[in-house]
Amino acid sequence: MPEERAAAVALEAAAATYRLALGLAYRGEAYFGWQSQPGGQTVQDHVQRALSHFVLGETAPVADFGLRCSGRTDTGVHALNQVVHLDVPVQRPPHAWVRGVNRFLPPDIAVQWCAAVGPEFHARRLARRRRYVYLIRESASRPAFEAQACGWSVRPLDGAAMQAAADLLLGEHDFSAFRSSQCQALSPVKTLYRAEVTRHGSCWRIDVEGNAFLHHMVRNLVGCLVYVGQGRHPPQWLGEVLAARRRDLAAPTYPPQGLYFLGPVYDPSWKLPEYTPGMDWLPGAAAEAAAHPAYCGA
Repeated sequence: MPEERAAAVALEAAAATYRLALGLAYRGEAYFGWQSQPGGQTVQDHVQRALSHFVLGETAPVADFGLRCSGRTDTGVHALNQVVHLDVPVQRPPHAWVRGVNRFLPPDIAVQWCAAVGPEFHARRLARRRRYVYLIRESASRPAFEAQACGWSVRPLDGAAMQAAADLLLGEHDFSAFRSSQCQALSPVKTLYRAEVTRHGSCWRIDVEGNAFLHHMVRNLVGCLVYVGQGRHPPQWLGEVLAARRRDLAAPTYPPQGLYFLGPVYDPSWKLPEYTPGMDWLPGAAAEAAAHPAYCGA
C-alpha cells in the first residue's frame, strides 16, 4: 500500500536523513517563478512532487524534504544551475537521483547533477556569489524562434557606451534605484564583482556577478544599459541614477525571458560544479567553459 510505504519511509526519516545538493536547469516561461505557490505552477512545486514520487511513491502525498534554493527566480526567468539542498531518508547513488527525479519532471525542468553534502551545507546561506546572464537580440524585426529565450532591441546598441556605463556599477553600492517596490531584502546595499557586455553576432550578452541581488535588480540594470546603448542617455547617466537611489529615474524593467540564473558560487571545498553542459548553447559559452573545465553529468 502506498500509505504503508510512505509511513515506513517517514519512520526511517525520523531515524536518519541525508543531505543532498542538486543542480537544476529550467525554462521559466511556463512557471510563476521558483517559490511554491497555492496554484502549484512553480518550479519548486514540480520539483517537490517529483522528489515525493521518486522517494515515497507516485500516489504518496507531496513532501517538503526541507528543499531550499540558492536564489529565487521570478516568473518567466530561466536557470541553468539553480542549486538546492534537501534532506532525504534514503541513500542512493548520485546518478540514481538525477535519472529518478527527472523521470517525474516536465521536459523543461531537469536535474543536472547530484552531490552528497554535509548537514551544515545550506544552498542560500553559503553562496558567496550569484551569477546572471541577460541575452538581447538586436534586430529590426522581433525574434521568433528565440522569442521566449531573449530580450529584444529594435534599435542598434553601442557596446562601448554600455560597457562604460556598466563599469560604474562595480563595487559596493546602494542599489535602491534598481529595486522593485515588492523587494523584501533587508538592505539595498549589494556588491557587484562583474558587469560585462559582449556582442556575439546579433546577440548581446550581459554578465553580472554579485554577492546578492535585489528583486528585479538585474532586469532594471539591463533596462538602463539598453537606454545607454540606444543613445537615449550617456554612460554617466547610469552613475547619476545609482547615486540618486530613486527607482523613478531609471529605465523600465526589461522583460524576464532574456534572464538566466547561471547559479551560485561556493567555497571550492564543497566541490560543486559551477558550469554544466546546458550552458554550452549560450553565446560566448566557449570562454565560460574554458574558465570552468570541470563538467558534472549524470
